[in-house]
Amino acid sequence: MDTLTHALSGALLARATAPKDAPPKSLPRRIAAGFFACAAPDLDIVFSLFGPIVYLENHRGVTHSLILLPLWALLCSWILAKILREPRGWRALYGITAMGLALHIAGDVITTYGTMILAPFSDWRAQIGTTFIIDLWFSGIIVAGLIASAALRRSRWPAVAGCALLAGYVGFQYLQKEKATEFGERYARDRGLRDASVNVQPRPVSPFNWTVFVSDAEAHRFAHVNLVREAPRVYREGDGFVAMLDSAYEPLSAARWETRTRFGEGASRGLAEEAWNSRAMAVYRWFADLPAYDGVSGGSTCVWFIDLRFTTPGRGTLPFRYGACRDRPDAPWRLVPP
Repeated sequence: MDTLTHALSGALLARATAPKDAPPKSLPRRIAAGFFACAAPDLDIVFSLFGPIVYLENHRGVTHSLILLPLWALLCSWILAKILREPRGWRALYGITAMGLALHIAGDVITTYGTMILAPFSDWRAQIGTTFIIDLWFSGIIVAGLIASAALRRSRWPAVAGCALLAGYVGFQYLQKEKATEFGERYARDRGLRDASVNVQPRPVSPFNWTVFVSDAEAHRFAHVNLVREAPRVYREGDGFVAMLDSAYEPLSAARWETRTRFGEGASRGLAEEAWNSRAMAVYRWFADLPAYDGVSGGSTCVWFIDLRFTTPGRGTLPFRYGACRDRPDAPWRLVPP
């Protein structure tokens, strides 16, 4: 989830959970604490200063850990009490700070990137995969709840209603995920792909837009679909950026399946498998859920791979494209960022 949406959701939660008998002057400090605490885990952006590989290893790691959450809440509440000049000290903000951090973690878990909620003791990445990283409907519900709360500032019920609607929206997205999965499973059955696995990824603009992957040991077959559309959406010049993104998703009956191999074909296949299984690629093998071969450069110097989770129609260069490179055939492979 983007950092601003995280922060706004923290403010909404702070207002929704404010005690009825709380002093009126304490409410702005509580909302501000929720806002900043719910954005705080994304401070792990500092790992990018040490390079893209370090960032890949550590993003959504220790700052997103449920195990470390009590300690982070203590640190954040102490800092925020100083900044916000909370007369009752850090204890008055600890509860909402802890809830804000937990909400941030939950907001990332519902996406598909993966969140190491058990760091530093485990690098397992939790992911529910119901929500695209930037969801305008999700963010819109939060903003609407905050506006209603500002208009009815003496009541917390607009914020409570906003939180309830947000939870209901994620539940609705989960139902769409199930439908997309069923579509992929039907495709696999119809084509006799008995050993294939189905993976579905939420896409922007609409909760009905998904990319469905049917994968086996050799390749990924995928289609960009809209679960409720009966006819293709025709994009015309001038319709706007959102319409352009949305038009890529076809009705289920008109789904167009594409194929990307895991290791390429022909002479490059052996080289790609060697590179993929090298020690240098261990981090990327851990990260990539839908890895695919993306070519060779420098003769046979570098073999490139992408993670198809991030294949979004209308997007330019794919993120998280990494290569295994070596200086000569007998040299060890090394992991290289784009």
